[in-house]
Amino acid sequence: MVNRKAVCFGEILYDVFPDRERIGGAPLNVASRLSGLGILTEMISKVGDDEKGEKLISYLESKNIKTENISKDPNFTTGVVNVKLSESGSATYEIAHPVAWDKIEISEAIKNSVKNADAFIFGSLICRDEVSRKTLFELLPEAKYRIFDINLRPPYYEKEVLEKLMEQADFIKFNDDELFEIAEMMGSKHNSLEQNLHFISEKTNTKTICVTKGRHGAVLLKDGVRYYNSGFKVKVKDTVGAGDSFLASLIAGLLKEEESQNTLDFACAVGALVAGKEGANPEISGDIIKKFMFP
Repeated sequence: MVNRKAVCFGEILYDVFPDRERIGGAPLNVASRLSGLGILTEMISKVGDDEKGEKLISYLESKNIKTENISKDPNFTTGVVNVKLSESGSATYEIAHPVAWDKIEISEAIKNSVKNADAFIFGSLICRDEVSRKTLFELLPEAKYRIFDINLRPPYYEKEVLEKLMEQADFIKFNDDELFEIAEMMGSKHNSLEQNLHFISEKTNTKTICVTKGRHGAVLLKDGVRYYNSGFKVKVKDTVGAGDSFLASLIAGLLKEEESQNTLDFACAVGALVAGKEGANPEISGDIIKKFMFP
């Protein structure tokens, strides 16, 4: 089978917990899991000309992720996020601004990478700064298949920008809170998840939408058909990166043209396993996933 190629665009950073620091950023987490699942993966971003930036690039290279389009900024530091965890393991974030990944600039090399990829993955947080936002909107027309990973981090999002990105996306991923918030923002009077899912699909003309529901699994709308997974039982350590690994697993299955229900089940299992471990990018083998799904 032909190797599929994905390009992830956006923030790469350090998640700073009360007792430790971990490499993170939603696009980096997605890239890390995609590469582990056999997808040729590249990261487009920017780091500071500092030790943290060097470590981020080394980490990505160790995961076989292409880093040629990660530039170094002498004027801005590598991004950090202060993470606080509740007793249940849920995370809240305080995101430093402005930092290097806010200042990603367009280049022919970046354009060519996006043009030659089977999937282009981006989020909403990268749009908080005018420089990276402008670059993203210049790259979108170059992409064959646009995957929008919504990450609402107050105060860094605007209705108008979200709507423009959704209208240009081929695939949108929400969590359930984000779905309800954005549907209401767009004028939905519906109260059920399914009604709002179809409302957004029709409003934005997006054929593939996935909504995660925490420990209750996820629902995938693809070409008018809904697929469900009701979740896997796991003792949560922390939820950081679980949604990113879920999305990467879903994208990998779709790019490999695997059956939609099996792909959704596999993605939910991977997301649950990540939530059951510390950090955003724990190593999880195919055997562990299989045993978890079919004990």
